[in-house]
Amino acid sequence: MPQEEQLGQRPFSATIKRHATLDQPLPTRIAASAIPPGRVSANAVAIVRKLREAGFDAYLVGGCVRDLLLGRTPKDFDVATAARPDAICALFPRSRVVGRRFRIVHVRMRREVIEVSTFRRALAEDDESVLDSTPNMAESVHAPSAQAHFSERGMIVRDNAYGTMDEDAFRRDFTVNALYYDPAADAIFDYCGGMADVASRTLRLIGDPAKRFREDPVRMLRAIRFAAKLGMRIHQTAVRAMEPDRALLCAVPGARLFDEFGKLFLSGYGARTLELLEHHGIMRILFPLPHPPGDMFQRAIANTDQRVAEDKPVTPGFLLAALLWRDYAEQAKLVSALPRGERDQASDDAARGAFARLRETISPPRRHAYFAQDIWQLQPRLERRTATDVTVALGHRRFRAAYDFLLLRAEAGEVPAELAQWWAEAQTADPEDLRQSLPAAPKTRRRRTRRRGRRRNAASVHANPLRTPNGAAERAAPPPA
Repeated sequence: MPQEEQLGQRPFSATIKRHATLDQPLPTRIAASAIPPGRVSANAVAIVRKLREAGFDAYLVGGCVRDLLLGRTPKDFDVATAARPDAICALFPRSRVVGRRFRIVHVRMRREVIEVSTFRRALAEDDESVLDSTPNMAESVHAPSAQAHFSERGMIVRDNAYGTMDEDAFRRDFTVNALYYDPAADAIFDYCGGMADVASRTLRLIGDPAKRFREDPVRMLRAIRFAAKLGMRIHQTAVRAMEPDRALLCAVPGARLFDEFGKLFLSGYGARTLELLEHHGIMRILFPLPHPPGDMFQRAIANTDQRVAEDKPVTPGFLLAALLWRDYAEQAKLVSALPRGERDQASDDAARGAFARLRETISPPRRHAYFAQDIWQLQPRLERRTATDVTVALGHRRFRAAYDFLLLRAEAGEVPAELAQWWAEAQTADPEDLRQSLPAAPKTRRRRTRRRGRRRNAASVHANPLRTPNGAAERAAPPPA
C-alpha cells in the first residue's frame, strides 16, 4: 500500500524543505507509488536526472502520471522543472522553445519528444508583472508591460509568470493533473487531493470552477474530453458552472478551437465525446449551423473511432465533410439545375458558403476544407457512373475518402446499397469487365438546329434591290413577247 506522510514531517529535497515554510497547504508525499518503472519513458527519466544534476528540481507531471496510475499507457511524457527555458535549451542542444501563451521547451531524445515546462504561478487580474519573452530567452525577468495577462472578459491571454513547484500545482486545471512523480525515489507529491480523485475517477477543478472557466473556456472542452477518454465523472460543481459560461467558447480563437476539435473527435472516443457535448449544451455553441449535426456526422465519428482502434489513419477533413454535408447538399441540389458551364463555379461557391458558417467559431486550415470539398464534388460522379465519371473518380487522389463517404451515405439510406457494392467491386475489376458493367447511358434527344443563311446588313440590301434581305438574288421577269 502507498505510504502517505506530510511533507513537513519528512522533507525529500532542498526544494521540498522550503515548502514547509510556506503558508499554502503542504503536499502529501506518497512513497511506493505503484507505478511500474518499466512503463515510464527512459528518455523522460534521463531528462529529469540531467536537470537535477545541473541543480534544478524536476519531476514528471500531469497526464502521464495520471494515466500511469489509471493503468493506461501515456501518449506522451511531460516534465516540470525550476529551470527557465534558456537554461533548458543550454542543457539539451536538440531542443526548441515553442508556444505563445505558454513558453515551453520541446526536447528531442532519440525519436521521442519530451515537453519540458518551467514551474509557473497563477495570475491575478491586477498582476502587472510579466515575463520578458525575448526571442533567445536569455534573461527572464518580471517587468511592467502594456501587454495584459487577461482579456476584457477575464480570459488568460498570457501565462508566462514563473513560480515555484507549489505555485505551479495550484494553477493547474484538474486535481488529477496536479500530481508530481519523482522517478528516482518512486514517490508522488499530491497538493490538491488528486490521488483520491484518481481512485474515485472524478474530474474536479482546482479552485472556483466558474472563475477557472472564465480564465480559459477551453477547460470545459478538456473536462468533457477527459471524461470521455478516461471514463471519469465531472464533479457537480464544474457541471453547474458550465451552463452560464459555455457561451464564452465563442471568444476563443478559431484556430485553438480547431485544435480541440481534433483532440475531441480523433482520439478514438468521439462517440462518447459527442454524447457529453450534446448533454452539456456545447454542440450548438461550437457548431452554429443552419442544421445541427445529424446522422451522417454520428456515423462518421463511429467510423473514425473504429479506424483509430484499428490503428488506421484518420483526418479531420473527413469529419468536416460529414459535419457540413447537409448544408452543402442543399446548395448542391440547386447547382445541378444550372447549365453545365456554370456548375463548377457554383459548386465551389456552395462549399465556401458551408465553411463560412463554420468559421464563425472554428477555423479549419484550408487543406482540410479542400479535402472535404473534393469528397463532396466526387459524389455526383460516383452516382452517375458514366465511363468518364468512373475514369476520373478512380484516378482521383481523394477517391478512397469519397468512397468511404459513399458507404456512410448508403448506411444512412441516401443512396442504394447496390451503388456502394458496385464501387467496392470496381476497385479490383478488370477494365473490360468494368466497362461492360457500366449502366446504360440515358438516351437524350438531340435538338435539331435550324440552318440560317448568312446575314447581311441593311446597306447591302438597299444597294442591290434585286437581293432580298436573306441574301438571295431575285430572278428578273422575262420581257414581254
